[in-house]
Amino acid sequence: MNHAKSPTAPKPSVVAGAGLDVVERVSEMCFGLLMALTFVGAVSTVGPDHEDPSTMWRAALGCNLAWGLADAMMYLLHTLTGRGHRLTLALDMKSAPDAATGIGLVRNELPSFIEILVTDADLEPLRGRLVNLEPLPERPRLYFIDFLRAARVFFIVVLSTFPVVLPFMLIDDVPKALLISRVLSLAMLFFGGYVLGKYAGLGAWRAGFGMMVIGVCLTMAIIALGG
Repeated sequence: MNHAKSPTAPKPSVVAGAGLDVVERVSEMCFGLLMALTFVGAVSTVGPDHEDPSTMWRAALGCNLAWGLADAMMYLLHTLTGRGHRLTLALDMKSAPDAATGIGLVRNELPSFIEILVTDADLEPLRGRLVNLEPLPERPRLYFIDFLRAARVFFIVVLSTFPVVLPFMLIDDVPKALLISRVLSLAMLFFGGYVLGKYAGLGAWRAGFGMMVIGVCLTMAIIALGG
C-alpha cells in the first residue's frame, strides 16, 4: 500500500512537531544574555585602548547576531531530524508483523517514568490510531511555520543582548556602563530562573536566585580574567 502524502494533503500531526515551549524560550534568552555578558567581558580584557563603549556594544551585538543565526539553524536541523524520526516510527508501525511488535515500538518511544505506568492494553488504542493514520509524507520536510519559529529563536537570542549592551549605548564611562550592564543581566537571569522554577514547580524565587548565582559565578570568572 502506498502511504505517500499527496501534494494537497495536510501534514499529519504525528510528524508535525511542536513549537517553542517555555523552557526553550527562557533557555534561549539566558543563553543570549550569558553570551553577550561573556563577550563584553572578553573584549574588556584586551586593554584600555579598546575599552570604547561603541566597541563593547558592537562586539556583543555582533557576537549574538552570529550565535542567533547558528541557533536558528540548529533549531531547523533538530526539527527536521525529529520529524524524520516520528515519520520512521509511523511507517514502522504500519509494517509491523503483529500488534505486539507495534506496541513494543510505541513503548520504546515513551519516557521511562511513563513507560512503567502503562500496560500493553493501554497502548493498543494508540497503536491502532498510528496504524490507520493517513496520509503520511514521503519524507520529512520543513514548513513555513518552522522558519517562523527559527526566526523567533534568532530574535530571542539577539534581543536578549540589549540589557547587556544598552548601558554602553547610553553611557560613555565604560566601567560604570559595565557595572550597570552586569546588574541588568543578573536581573534578567533572575527573571528567567523565576519563570523556569514556576513552570517546573521547583519554587520560583529559589530558582530565580539560583540562576542569579550562576550569573554571579560567571561574572566573577570574567572579572578574574580581566573583564
